[in-house]
Amino acid sequence: MGDQSNSAMATMATKICNQISTIFTKPTLGPSPLTLLVDQISETSAQKGQIFVYGVGREGLMLKALCMRLAHLGLSAHCVFDMTTPPIGPTDLLIASAGPGGFATVDAICGVAQSKGARVLLLTGQPQSGSCVKYANFVAHVNAQTMADDRDEGHVEGSRPLLPMGSVYEGGLFVLFEMVVFMLGDVLGESAESVRARHTNLE
Repeated sequence: MGDQSNSAMATMATKICNQISTIFTKPTLGPSPLTLLVDQISETSAQKGQIFVYGVGREGLMLKALCMRLAHLGLSAHCVFDMTTPPIGPTDLLIASAGPGGFATVDAICGVAQSKGARVLLLTGQPQSGSCVKYANFVAHVNAQTMADDRDEGHVEGSRPLLPMGSVYEGGLFVLFEMVVFMLGDVLGESAESVRARHTNLE
């Protein structure tokens, strides 16, 4: 029974990972999100600037995970709304996500960041129709299903998709951010040991 259960679990996991990986073979509008993120974070680091992240729901959780790893890389990285988040300014970068194209809170925070002179990099699955795009200096197109198009052609009424709503986009962000962290390690000259040394020991 255990072997059958493990086999079924492995099959489901493979299907999920394959579905997420396909988004990286799709064309994007503009530069690749990986290139944009690595270039803009590297530039911010070179200018001794700070990096801020913001997203709602599960997108926000993916960005918090990125923020943690940016701190491990030795960067000044902060989650918007944390009690210790400093003010944003002209040398800084806000990385925000709006998978379906726009959220009122994301629009507002991107607008404030721009008004303070910071650069805004927006991750989205809807680069042509989203309300957040007008507040972005850079738009990273993550070509994945979000809640804006999860009921489009191909959806079978009454069926339960393996990855519903925005799960493909959110899973794609996790994979994308792991690639970003790996490449930044080379760009910033950080070793596995130096990254590990910055992990909290208050656990």
